[in-house]
Amino acid sequence: MLLQVLTIARTSLLESLRQPITFFLILLSGVLQILNTWATGFAMGLSSSGEVSGDNKLLLDIGLATIFGCGMLLAAFIATAVVSREIENKTALMVVSKPVARATVILGKYLGVAGAISLATLTMLIFLLLGLRHGVMSTAADDLDGPVILFSTLALLVSVGLGAWGNFFYGWSFPQVVTLAMLPAFAAAYLGTLGIGKEWKWQELGHDFKPQIMVACVALGMAILVLSSVATAVSTRLGQVMTIVACAGVFLIGLLSNYLVGRFAFENRLVAFVRTAISEDPSDESFAKPGQRYDITLDGPPTMPIEAGASFYYGPNPNGSRLAVPAFEPFSGDLSNSTDTLGMNALPAIIVESITGDSLTIRHIGSRPLAISRPPRPDDAIFLQPTRTHVVARAAWGAIPNLQLFWLMDAVSQNRAVPAGHLGLIAAYSLAQITAFLSLGVALFQTRDMG
Repeated sequence: MLLQVLTIARTSLLESLRQPITFFLILLSGVLQILNTWATGFAMGLSSSGEVSGDNKLLLDIGLATIFGCGMLLAAFIATAVVSREIENKTALMVVSKPVARATVILGKYLGVAGAISLATLTMLIFLLLGLRHGVMSTAADDLDGPVILFSTLALLVSVGLGAWGNFFYGWSFPQVVTLAMLPAFAAAYLGTLGIGKEWKWQELGHDFKPQIMVACVALGMAILVLSSVATAVSTRLGQVMTIVACAGVFLIGLLSNYLVGRFAFENRLVAFVRTAISEDPSDESFAKPGQRYDITLDGPPTMPIEAGASFYYGPNPNGSRLAVPAFEPFSGDLSNSTDTLGMNALPAIIVESITGDSLTIRHIGSRPLAISRPPRPDDAIFLQPTRTHVVARAAWGAIPNLQLFWLMDAVSQNRAVPAGHLGLIAAYSLAQITAFLSLGVALFQTRDMG
């Protein structure tokens, strides 16, 4: 079975790379990235913090969106070419008439499509990285980045020249050769720009390397692979036009799923955000023992009054999901009475002990510890009650491909490091979505008439 999958994947990969639309969309992405450097000089103020600043934030945002859109179209066109068109032309009948399972066909087709789209996406992402290195042309007086222009031009000429030479002398497919050649050629061009500065001086390779931008690019690549699985599944039943329509629909719904469904999955009211969180006991900042206190400074006025004795919940998400504090019974005793706060009958809780303006002190109370997962941190969301979860809305939110999870532009522009664990969660979510859609594709393909 593995050999069959790899054989089908190889054939689908070569067929996908031969499609002129693959070559066209890659070039279109490159042209749009050039235009983006001219048309994104509209930042409302400049800042020097983060890996991108000022107008380059808008350049990164629009550049990633350009790749996202081109990747969605590419997935629909390629999947149609290697699945739907082969079914209509009876080519797939020759495969399934042999001892080859239909699930093997779908898996092999997807791997071939995913391979071609990965090559195209990597090339388009390198276009974006070269554009970010060049920077936005805010005014006509801005200097051009000579190394970026020279190395990019050479990479394009080498790729096109190799494609023309192979096509003329050996009959190779021009789009296939150029598509394959552009990835290493432009990768070499990008490495050249990392080693040579804008003023044609040698520099360390890490000087212009942006690790958080690379993380955002990896996450976007995962999203495009999910869309590729959608296109593969849909193309088992629909033609090219309807496959594009279906992919565009999933694309739009996935981007809007937080608003359409996600906002109903969790019910809580955000009170404020944590600006600073300092333990009163520097030797033990765990906040895991009854009696420990934390001094909290709010990042702005609270949305509702906070009183002494109120319950205190916190977590990383403003919708109230994944709170660091489990639900507990509200405190109803006397704060000044140690028996009510730390006595044998005191229930575990996190409460507001005192509040003055935008500063408050919270305390861990109870006869036994409350099972909190971690102490409060800056940027945590604050709530005064536990979060209610609506199972149906949450299940629907999880079933719909939530493409906002792959969009890390906000974290990059606000100079917030994306932890490796979060990228791992995105990868696991991508794998689950791909598995679900390929399973749907197999189910649709099982009953498809090949005759």
